[in-house]
Amino acid sequence: MVIQSAWLGHAFTVHPHSAGWNNVSGIYIFCGVSPQNRWVPLYIGQTDSFRTRIPQHEQWRPAVRLGATHVHAAAVPLSAIRDALEQKLIAAFQPRLNTHHKAMMGIGLR
Repeated sequence: MVIQSAWLGHAFTVHPHSAGWNNVSGIYIFCGVSPQNRWVPLYIGQTDSFRTRIPQHEQWRPAVRLGATHVHAAAVPLSAIRDALEQKLIAAFQPRLNTHHKAMMGIGLR
């Protein structure tokens, strides 16, 4: 069964971290589930290749410590679109582990 989620109107597929990742570019969100049974984004990023980025990602363990259980992924082939979508998602959801991008975007650390 394929589980889908939507973030700012964009469709993402929900995977375990150990999934067999494809060599495609896109946006990913490390998520856990809140006590209200809602997805909580803990880290948002982009990659040129899910296969090379996700399995050894340096933010996965910190995300797991905060409750991450799944990776939401969407194929986004164009770099400019990935850049814009990543920034929009980080600004909208302010994931706890995206401190570098928040500071760069002027959101500030909380």
